[in-house]
Amino acid sequence: MDIRPILSTLRRHKTAAALIVLEIALSCAIICNAVFLIATRLERMDRPTGMADAELVRINLSGIGRDENPTARVREDVAALRALPGVQAATSLNHVPFDNSSWNSSISVSPDQPIPNLNSSVYLGENLIATLGLRLVEGRDFTADEYVDWEALGKPNSTLTIPAAIVTKTVAQRLFPDGSAVGKLIYSWNRDDIPHRIVGVVEDVIRPNDNGGPAESHYSMILPVSGVTMGRFAIRTDPARRDEVLEAAVAALERVSARRVILDQAPFTDLIDRHYRQDRSMAWLLVAVCVGLLVVTALGIVGLASFWVQQRTKQIGIRRALGATRRQILRYFQTENLLLATLGIVIGMIGAYGLNQLLMGQYELPRLPALYLPIGAVALWLLGQLAVLGPAMRAAAVPPAVATRTV
Repeated sequence: MDIRPILSTLRRHKTAAALIVLEIALSCAIICNAVFLIATRLERMDRPTGMADAELVRINLSGIGRDENPTARVREDVAALRALPGVQAATSLNHVPFDNSSWNSSISVSPDQPIPNLNSSVYLGENLIATLGLRLVEGRDFTADEYVDWEALGKPNSTLTIPAAIVTKTVAQRLFPDGSAVGKLIYSWNRDDIPHRIVGVVEDVIRPNDNGGPAESHYSMILPVSGVTMGRFAIRTDPARRDEVLEAAVAALERVSARRVILDQAPFTDLIDRHYRQDRSMAWLLVAVCVGLLVVTALGIVGLASFWVQQRTKQIGIRRALGATRRQILRYFQTENLLLATLGIVIGMIGAYGLNQLLMGQYELPRLPALYLPIGAVALWLLGQLAVLGPAMRAAAVPPAVATRTV
């Protein structure tokens, strides 16, 4: 089709054409970034924890007054929990993911290293692999003689050291990309001059507060410390018995000692749901923004096309009288809209890149992948063709005789 008549017509309606181009450009810029942000939020929420999420419950408590022997008390607590019907494993630990507590430490592969290789979360506890449902992919679990007592480790001037460590596969690959990490030495946590020997590698353990990107969020290590007296307990059970076991566990802890308060109790999946609540809300808000922009853009195209059909009734009638078919009239308006949409999309792509640069600078967001630009372009092209279809069909249906009577 010869587009010169279309360009000539658009030059006579510069203001209306410019407005629809700007509307499409603005929609393209915002939608490309919004869709990218939605995908980023969904990717964040979809990160595996590496744990048996549906099988875990956790309890946080706080003591009232001073406990004369906290280590003995916590061991009694763990024994009471493990004896409950339906409990597969239980332990005390320093934190669980998404629980407003995070223990972290740098890791180096040589002593006195000025810049550490990475920063990792630190999980302390006994029998954590079985309790949390972690998957050991290389090496072994800790042996009984490798565990260090929490209270003795924390005493002033203590010379105790932690001999072993288990790291995630992500940490192992980052520290030792050329071979197995098992048997290698790392320097971290309580003594920078005495190493831990890596004895095992687990598939994944997410950091407590889900810090960092997809890789950094699984920078975690486990150290063999028993009798952790932080008032945090993790229990593994059958998913169908979580509520029953949780209620029985709270009662068991209260029987062991009445001098404490249960601060929080919940299945682990509830913690995950609570942690990602803001991400879900933001994703739905961005979806609403995208839908709103698409609706407004479609209405703008429909309104402009309908106005032009009404203004060009005489022109359409003359073309029909000279032999133009309905298909040619329909193609004329669709081509006109395609030209406007293409110009708007090109401007919108430039705007999308600029908006992303602004968001990167202000909010430390990642760079917009180029893939989202053609996705946004195709979506707006399709939207434009669908939006103009109704007015174009009405234009194609104008009979030549009706149009010529308007002369």
